[in-house]
Amino acid sequence: MIIRPVESADFDMVDAVHRAAFASTAFGHQGEAELVRAIHADGDALVSLVAETDGKIVGHALFSRMEVEADGAALNGAGLAPVAVLPERHGKGVGSALIWRGLGMLQAHNIQISFVLGHPDYYPRFGYSADTARPFASPFAGPHFMALLLDKAVQLPESGRARYAPAFGPER
Repeated sequence: MIIRPVESADFDMVDAVHRAAFASTAFGHQGEAELVRAIHADGDALVSLVAETDGKIVGHALFSRMEVEADGAALNGAGLAPVAVLPERHGKGVGSALIWRGLGMLQAHNIQISFVLGHPDYYPRFGYSADTARPFASPFAGPHFMALLLDKAVQLPESGRARYAPAFGPER
């Protein structure tokens, strides 16, 4: 499996991966494919990676720019979303490989904190925690809203705010 940055020629296949991945969930939500294109079009994509096997894209993960404030000071933040893997490749480490590579690449962008809205049994393996996200005001507060401090010099604030890129919608 090869993990590499997404290229413009990949977007149709990335769309197909997201549509297939989310069609197989209980939610059946199909907005992720459009979200990926919108984030890229807005220039808010920080790290966008595909997993490729035998010339076929089997997974995608995107980290996008966020507005983050901690105790009145700005932090460089990134949101992990969406992540998708073809259903037949679930459980084979594709998503994990994409996320680990992406987290490593965020350092090149001087990202201090990353947020994810996802399954509380999956994302803690990467270091994400609802406790770390708790001080940050967000419409997504709760056990599915998690954060990971990437800069060990950053202290968890008393209060803060986390706002996703505009492509996520006006409420974010």
